[in-house]
Amino acid sequence: MTIYPPDPNLTALRLELGRLRSVRGWSYDELASRSGLARRTLIEIEQGRTIGSLKTWHALAHALNVPVDHLLLTLCEGHEPPAEPAS
Repeated sequence: MTIYPPDPNLTALRLELGRLRSVRGWSYDELASRSGLARRTLIEIEQGRTIGSLKTWHALAHALNVPVDHLLLTLCEGHEPPAEPAS
C-alpha cells in the first residue's frame, strides 16, 4: 500500500511571504529590487496564481533575511512535518 504525504499548504506559504513583506513595510517594488525578481512574479505568488521555483524562494529568503526553511516549513502548516530519521 502506498501512503501519500498530505498536500502542501501553499496558501500558508504565500500568506507568510505577504506577512514578511508587510512587517518590513516593503512594497512589491522594494521586494523585487532586493530579490532580483520581477514585481509581477511577486504579485502572482502572493495572489496564488503561481507557486514559484526553488530558486525564487531562495532569492526571497535572502532578500527577507530569513532561512529558506522558515518559508518552506509553512508548507506543513495544518499537518505534522515528517519526523527526523532515527539514528
